[in-house]
Amino acid sequence: MAFSRTYDGVEPSRINKWLGQSGVCSRREADALIADGLVSIDGEVVTDAGRKIETGQTLTLSDRAETALAAGVTIVMHKPVGYVSGQPEPGKVPAVRLLNGANRIGDGAVPRKDDSLPPIGRLDEDSRGLLLLSSDGVVAKAVIGPESKLDKEYLVEVRGPVTERKLTLLRHGLELDGRKLKPARVTQLEPQRLRFILTEGRNRQIRRMCDLVDLRVTDLLRIRIGPIKLDDLPEGRWRALTADERAALVA
Repeated sequence: MAFSRTYDGVEPSRINKWLGQSGVCSRREADALIADGLVSIDGEVVTDAGRKIETGQTLTLSDRAETALAAGVTIVMHKPVGYVSGQPEPGKVPAVRLLNGANRIGDGAVPRKDDSLPPIGRLDEDSRGLLLLSSDGVVAKAVIGPESKLDKEYLVEVRGPVTERKLTLLRHGLELDGRKLKPARVTQLEPQRLRFILTEGRNRQIRRMCDLVDLRVTDLLRIRIGPIKLDDLPEGRWRALTADERAALVA
C-alpha cells in the first residue's frame, strides 16, 4: 500500500519542507519525487514544486516513490537539548552536525556531509534522547507511516501538582487542534516525574498535553521507539542501526 499521511499543521506548508521535517525524505528528494509525478494530494498528482499542503489534506507517495526511497542507512542518536532534528531555521544547529567520527560508538561509516539523513519522527530542540536519522524509506514508513503500530516512550519531568484527575485527562480525553488524541499510557514514577507511551506524534504533543492540565514540562527524554531503545548511548553520541534492529522495526 502506498504511503499516505494527513497534514495536521496549523499553517499551510510547502510539501518538500513538510516531508523533510517529518522524516520521510529530504527536501531535495521530495522535489525529485514531485518532478517525477509520484506525489499526490487528495488524489490529485502534484506538478508544482512550490505547492503547499493545507490542514486536513492527505499526501500520498506512489509505490514507485517508496521504492526510490527504500535503500539507505539509519543512524541511532542521543540528541542533546539545543539541537534541532530536521532542516534548521537560521541560527539553529541541526543534529546531523554531531555525525562525526569522534561521536561514533562502535562500527559504521561516518556519513558524508552531502548525505541526506532526515529525522524519522520529531524531537524538539528543547527535548533530548533517542532520535533516528535515516535515508531508508522502508524504515521511515515503519516508524511514522499511517499504519505504524510502533509506540514511543518518554520520561518527563514536570512542574506543578500532579493529581489523579490530571493523569486521567492525559491518558484519555484531551484534544489538540480540534482533534481528539489517541489514548496514551501515562504513569507517575515520582512526584514530578511521569512516563508517557504514545502511539502518535503530533507537534510538541507531550508539552501541549501537559499545558492543557496546568503542568509545565521542564525536561523531556525519549528512551524508546518501538523495539529500539536509547539504553546507555551517551548524550551527543551516535551509532549505526544494526541489521537485526532494522528487521525488528519493519517486521
